[in-house]
Amino acid sequence: MKIRITAFIFFLGFLSFYNAQSITGKISDDHQIATPYAEIILKKDKITKSAISDENGNFTVQLPENGMYQLNILLDGNVVYSENLNVDSNIDKTFTVKKMYAGQIQEVKLTARKKVIERKVDRMIFNVENSIASQGMSTLDALRNTPLVRIQNDNISIVGKNGVSIMINDKIVNLSGTELINFIQSLRSDNVSKIEVITTPPSKYEAQGNSGIINIVLKKNTNLGWSGNFSTSYVRRSENGYSNNATLNYQNQKLNSSLKLRQYDNRKRSSEVNSIESFNSLFSDDQRLDMNKGIGINISTEYLLSDRSKVGFIYDFGDGDQNMDIRNISEYKTSAKTDSLLSTYAEHRQKSKTHMMNLYYDYKIDSLGRKLSFNVNYFANDPTNEINFVTTNMTSQLSERYRSFNGTKYKVWSAQSDLTLPLQWATVETGLKLSIFDNKSDLRYYKIDDVPIILPGGTNLFNYYESNYAAYFSAEKKISDQWTAKAGLRYEYSVIDGESPLTAEHEKYKYGQLFPTAYVAYKPNNDNVFTISYSRRINRPFFRALNPNRWYTNPYTFAKGNPLLRPSYNNNIDFGYSFKSKLNLSLYYQRTSNAFSQLVTYVNTIKTIDYANMYNENNIGIDASYYDTFFKIWEVNVTANAYHTKSVNTIPQIVGQKSFNFYYSINNTVSIGSSKNVQLFMNYSQMLPGTFGNYRSDGYSMLNIGGKLSLMDKKMQINVFVEDVFKKAISQGQSVYTDFIMKNRNYYDLRSFNISVNYSFGNSKVKGANRNINFDEKNRAK
Repeated sequence: MKIRITAFIFFLGFLSFYNAQSITGKISDDHQIATPYAEIILKKDKITKSAISDENGNFTVQLPENGMYQLNILLDGNVVYSENLNVDSNIDKTFTVKKMYAGQIQEVKLTARKKVIERKVDRMIFNVENSIASQGMSTLDALRNTPLVRIQNDNISIVGKNGVSIMINDKIVNLSGTELINFIQSLRSDNVSKIEVITTPPSKYEAQGNSGIINIVLKKNTNLGWSGNFSTSYVRRSENGYSNNATLNYQNQKLNSSLKLRQYDNRKRSSEVNSIESFNSLFSDDQRLDMNKGIGINISTEYLLSDRSKVGFIYDFGDGDQNMDIRNISEYKTSAKTDSLLSTYAEHRQKSKTHMMNLYYDYKIDSLGRKLSFNVNYFANDPTNEINFVTTNMTSQLSERYRSFNGTKYKVWSAQSDLTLPLQWATVETGLKLSIFDNKSDLRYYKIDDVPIILPGGTNLFNYYESNYAAYFSAEKKISDQWTAKAGLRYEYSVIDGESPLTAEHEKYKYGQLFPTAYVAYKPNNDNVFTISYSRRINRPFFRALNPNRWYTNPYTFAKGNPLLRPSYNNNIDFGYSFKSKLNLSLYYQRTSNAFSQLVTYVNTIKTIDYANMYNENNIGIDASYYDTFFKIWEVNVTANAYHTKSVNTIPQIVGQKSFNFYYSINNTVSIGSSKNVQLFMNYSQMLPGTFGNYRSDGYSMLNIGGKLSLMDKKMQINVFVEDVFKKAISQGQSVYTDFIMKNRNYYDLRSFNISVNYSFGNSKVKGANRNINFDEKNRAK
């Protein structure tokens, strides 16, 4: 039945395939030189349609009906071509302007500039190329200047969202953590056209997560030849850190390829202090040395089979070590009396090798924008994690040695097809997707005397299999010059099978869900834009949250997953307003059902960190951002998010919370000199005390200051900045449980001095094959 419905959707699209009338053309002069940025106007009675030719002189105009149209082509306000066209079918032709205008054409300069901030029907757009503060730097630094985007401790997020997916040219970047940061840092902002912040993703994108999407759109590659860049950076926290990135691009008439190399070696000291306060209490102090290092290579190749079709291949390999040395002091009390004081030294050694491959094919059906694409993806990761720790009773001075070893194999496949149909009544997008997860985990937990002895219950296996089937359909319609509407529907069907062979536990279930999206935009004039949007999304548990295997940090504390964990669901409604593309407001409501999070229990001196579906939550709030430039040198970006949250517990172990929450940031960039080769910045952000789930946060603040110097015609950039100047970015608060309160005070060594150098060489307009892939499922393999 589902197959028939999907086939019917595609059939409807093809029935409308030939109903649209359009004029497609190319404008050139007598010497066949393309004429960019010409204005094309078609009139018939009360109907007026217009378009602007692109940098290659191409344009397309959709017409609502047949008939005789007056066509005029204008350059710099002057009519350079005029013709009466009888339209009874699609027209595709070349228009040659008069030779007397050829000289004028070569001198025409496009003086109209895009606004720095634009609000569309389903996203907010930051035009990087028009931002003073975002030129001549890495794309990571440009993201710091993007409204509604927050970067802290190598984490990228959208204000008011729990996480974010990163795309380049509408394709997901399948990297995470330090490798993702290094990858984005290797891209220059000079090659970025715009950054799209999609807070409520359309049905074309995965329904997974309530995180939103950041889409980095690169400038079009128009020149042939070689280009590249090299960047190196040094960061001083409590320890030293280094990273290096190199990119080499090549393009000819048929081939577009890119080679990216990355390397990092970062060390920092972190502190995690927490306590459980009840009749039986626990105080724990972790002082940790994090040692992360790795290398990576990314090869992208794209080949034009014809003017309408291309094929591409991407391979990415990463080899990394995520190591930690932890010194822990744990004090156990009954009432106010100390029962025991334990000291544990643990060495965590995790090695990970990842392989990601993608093969894609794109076919332009015609010049009207109809296109078909296919993607096949594969991801594999075989991390091993070994923990060796020694626990000493400070009273008796007796020591015990333990070892925990966990080998995991992640394998993810996906295949997707997408069809775009610009029809007379709307622009239609539809597609199918299949995703398969096959993950296995093998745990061994030993006590070491003279020889390792596997403890009772210290051996466990867990096999997890999941398949997801998805189909979507969306349509966008420009109703008039003032009104635009977009709506979509996505259906996802999942089959989950989790098995622990040694304990004979087996959990298998199936479910299917619909995920609708709807958007309406009203633009009464050039200064004001109103929008309303709705989306429903799902948040599926990641593999480690489902894996019941135990991860011991000392003999009395372990973490594990819950194979009975179920997805949570989100409903989002958003009312938006934009004034002169400078002030952007968004009033929103979010409803989260069946939310899951970490659940801590403390029984008989054993502390267990588990996962459970714990609460429902309602958020209502407002986002505000203001972006402006003063005196042509001072660029200001102010973002604020205020909302009221209320969570209601669905299990008796926790206590739901409610509060008013407020976050704001102020970014300032000042350019010095007529060439603006020197820029200084000062950014400040603060989160006031608030709550989510059963957690109460004490809030935090952060001040970053620095500057940038551009040399060698801006081919070299030197960036220097200090992050968290006053060491105030401390994660501190308490989780409220029925039987106890668990407090925490964590600091992850954010205060740092950073210096980086980026040098570009070759033809700067050669961007390389920077396409990435829609492979959201890879992010759940953790």
